Amino acid sequence: MLRLIDANVDRIGEGLRVLEEVARFLLNDADLCHRLKSLRHHLSQAVPVSDIDLVSSRDVAADAGAFIRLPDANHGDLAALVAANSRRVQESIRVLEEFARLPDTPLKAAPADWEQWRYEAYELEKQLVSRLLRQEKQRRLKGLYVILDTGALRGRDAVEVAIQAIRGGASVIQLRDKIYPRSRLIEMARRLKSVCAENRVLFIVNDYLDAALAAGADGLHLGQEDLPVTEARRLLPLDRLVGCSTHSVEQALLAESDGADYIAVGSIYPTLSKDKSEVIGLEALRQVKARLSVPVVAIGGISCQNIVEVIRSGADGVAVISAVLQAEDVEDAARALVTGMRPVC
Repeated sequence: MLRLIDANVDRIGEGLRVLEEVARFLLNDADLCHRLKSLRHHLSQAVPVSDIDLVSSRDVAADAGAFIRLPDANHGDLAALVAANSRRVQESIRVLEEFARLPDTPLKAAPADWEQWRYEAYELEKQLVSRLLRQEKQRRLKGLYVILDTGALRGRDAVEVAIQAIRGGASVIQLRDKIYPRSRLIEMARRLKSVCAENRVLFIVNDYLDAALAAGADGLHLGQEDLPVTEARRLLPLDRLVGCSTHSVEQALLAESDGADYIAVGSIYPTLSKDKSEVIGLEALRQVKARLSVPVVAIGGISCQNIVEVIRSGADGVAVISAVLQAEDVEDAARALVTGMRPVC
């Protein structure tokens, strides 16, 4: 039985090490690193057999399965690599869980403990794959983030305005609506999603989870009084972004810990686009950027006159409403903002 335990302990350790390296170096996720290390520690403590005894039990030459060769399986991407190594860990834990049920087992932990660790491995796989699937979209959360507030469109077609903003250099389009019936909003969101996908621009829906899901949006943006980030993260597909508006360092840290993929912080300057907006200024933006590992989008009163200092204060992206939607030429207004960012981006 020691040979069996040794083989499965090795598989668990090797698989968890690969997952830890992904969490540490590719995702820079301290929480996932800690959980993976903790799982590895618990599993090592559950096998009271010494390393020397396990190594002594090995007999590669007599191992009936050691020299069975299967075609090499190349991983299609990082998510597939994580899935393969997670499966390796989960299957080996299950083997030890079953052998822990024998009356003469040398394993210390009870079957229920092994089962708990197996479920933890399932959850860690889900979180790692989810983070990797969203990572590419996170990298695109920079530059000009245009919020299409339907109340500020002044009768113009949202899709046409989005096209103009995209031609001007917008990298993210968000649909924000407080006036239309949900059916019309969803139809509008679907059209915007199509246009954004054609131009490789991210499309985000503000507030409404159902509209984001129905339109296949790249993400959902939430305010402090909206659906909690944790719930949105649970309900959205693994590859969809969740953004959150915050007005302090404390709110930003909480949103990140709850699973937000990016943080909007503001209002940086006074703005007429949103009622009762609290001005927090550039210093708060700098503090938020210094404390967070996810992209930070500055919002509130940003224009061509102040966009350089906003970028210099650490913003990865700049969200605007009035600076683009109040302009007669949306494309020119967007281009001017993008041009204003370039010297410091």
